[in-house]
Amino acid sequence: MPDTFLWYVTRAAGAVSLVLLSGVVILGLLSTMRVQGEGWPRFLTTGLHRNVALIAVVFLFLHIVTAVVDPFTHLGWGAALVPFSSYYRTFWLGLGVIAFDLLLAIIVTSLVRNFIGHRTWRAIHWLAYGSWPVAVIHGLGTGTDVWSFWFMLLTATCAGIVLIVAGYRFMAGPFDPLHTARAVFRGSVEKRELP
Repeated sequence: MPDTFLWYVTRAAGAVSLVLLSGVVILGLLSTMRVQGEGWPRFLTTGLHRNVALIAVVFLFLHIVTAVVDPFTHLGWGAALVPFSSYYRTFWLGLGVIAFDLLLAIIVTSLVRNFIGHRTWRAIHWLAYGSWPVAVIHGLGTGTDVWSFWFMLLTATCAGIVLIVAGYRFMAGPFDPLHTARAVFRGSVEKRELP
């Protein structure tokens, strides 16, 4: 394979991974808000979140493999698996490895969710909120297209949409369908316990 082909595939897979992982974060936030509407049932958001995540993992794997086998960088698998072990753009690639390791933790725990319990899975799944910005910073520091208009626009658009949806999600408060019922129940129990 020509070296330039691998370089283009690595860049393209990285850009597509950015878009897909941003979509995964957005859909994850929407599913926690139990977003639904006419013609868009809630399970569709959850299913779409899962499927986009699987596609994102494929493109991320392609991004990593092509970067490792590219003879220009001579990264090797150690640099792709151990943070800050690369001689090539050590800090920025290290951030990419950390983001990938966090994502791996999310994938593995999602596969064994029934065995580890919902509470443990959910706690580890919060790593997605840390993984995404670390991956974006990795792209800004490592990417060869970082100062190109298309990449800046792509990154700004992804970041902007994620920040808007995340801000809305966290300002909206809890989306527990039983939240009101539990509060009423707690209030009635407290009244009974008063002398």
